[in-house]
Parts: sequence; structure tokens; C-alpha cells
Amino acid sequence: MLRENKLRELLRKGEPSIGTRIMIAWPGLVEMIGYTGAYDYVEFLSEYGPYDLYDFDNLARAAELVGLSSMIKIDQEPRVYLAERALMAGIQNVLFADIRTVEDAELAVRAVRAEPKGLNGFRMDRRVGYVSCIASAPDVVKMCDDAVVALMIEKKSAVENLEEILSVDGVDMVQFGPSDYSVSIGLPGQRNHPKVREAELKTIKTALKMDVAPRAEISRPEDAKRYIELGVRNFSIGTDASILYKWWKQNGEELKKILSKI
Repeated sequence: MLRENKLRELLRKGEPSIGTRIMIAWPGLVEMIGYTGAYDYVEFLSEYGPYDLYDFDNLARAAELVGLSSMIKIDQEPRVYLAERALMAGIQNVLFADIRTVEDAELAVRAVRAEPKGLNGFRMDRRVGYVSCIASAPDVVKMCDDAVVALMIEKKSAVENLEEILSVDGVDMVQFGPSDYSVSIGLPGQRNHPKVREAELKTIKTALKMDVAPRAEISRPEDAKRYIELGVRNFSIGTDASILYKWWKQNGEELKKILSKI
């Protein structure tokens, strides 16, 4: 039984997409995001927080329950293992961190696609109903083909070799990472340095030229304006941890001021 990959369909049609990110591996968050009706997909930032393999299954189930597509951001190692396990659990799309070379990009694509184009085979996993009762081998191949392969462009060498990396067949989306890029060029933390901004602009313009979808990560809707003017149509807005921190800080400080006057 093939489940629609909403993100893939939006990219295929050239329509805008909206995602949001979570670090907390609680399926309830995914359900609440789905209940808003505002998002096309949810991205689990496995690179940043603790999790186990059971979380992959539960997050995928929650996304399916509320009609969301799903994505996972994974560490640079072991990227093949993590991508395969996420796909087996039913997570539909993969964002690969720390891409540096053409070889990294090629491996990322192979980690998502099925044999003979990639490394995935037919397994007793959640996608097929564990005992092959809801999906066939051809279905698995289609799921792997539909999986969106997204790459983080956040290293100096990736920006320098951008056209070659984006020429790799199967790369669907790119996301510029200003924080890591600033570290990579010896300017840690200077996200708005001209060299960082220049690299971001190069990433977006090159991706559009090469028919790869650029995505922008933003914190507020009004932040989208600059990117829309550049031609960006895919956005990820907010991260659970940042949202909670800002609310706790602002409201805690305000309440503390009120109490200090008693």
C-alpha cells in the first residue's frame, strides 16, 4: 500500500512547500503539527537530540495519522545506516548533513535509492507491513525513488564544488547552513558576515539554475520575503526547542518583573 509522499508531489508540481522541525522525539508533537493544517511535512532533527530506532517508527506513524509527509536530518556518520533505517520505518525523505564532496552526494543518493541505482533492498520492515502484506518489492522501489534527497550545503568545500555536487543525479533539494559554514571558513558564529551571505546567495542561485529546489530555514513568516524575491519556494519554519526557549524566556522574565514589584 503506497502512501503519498506529499513533499515529493509538491516538488514534482513545482508548488511551494512548508515544513517545520522537531528535536523532541515525541510523536504527540507530530500529531499537533498535523492538526494545525498548516504544514506539508515535519522534519525530525535526529542530528541534534537523543533517540532510538523505535522513535523512527513512532514518528512515521504519527505523521501518517495526521496526513503529513516526513523528513529526517541525519548525521554525517553512519549516514547510510541511518538513512536506510529511517526509510524502513516509513520516514519518507532524508536531509543529509555535512556534505563536503561529490562522493558524499553520490553516497547520499545511493543510501536512499533501491538496487540497482542504490543500496536499498526488500526487507521485512514497516513499509511492507513486516511480512510483506501491504507492499511489494516494486512498491519499495517506488518509495525509494519518491524519497526526496536533500543536502546541507554548509562546508567550504561544498560551496566551492557546488555545481559538481548538484550535478549528481538524484539530488532534489539543498539547504544552506550559515552557522556551520561560518565555522568552516574560520568565522564562527558570524552568520551575517558578507562571505556567509555571499555563499548562501550562490547556493540559492546555483540550485535554481540547475533545477534543484533550494529551501530556506526561517523563524518568522516575514523572513520569507527576501527568499521569495530570490525565487525560493520551499521553507522550513521554526524548531520546537527554539520556540519553547523563546516563550519561556520572554514570559518568565515578564512574570519575574511583575512579581518584583510586589
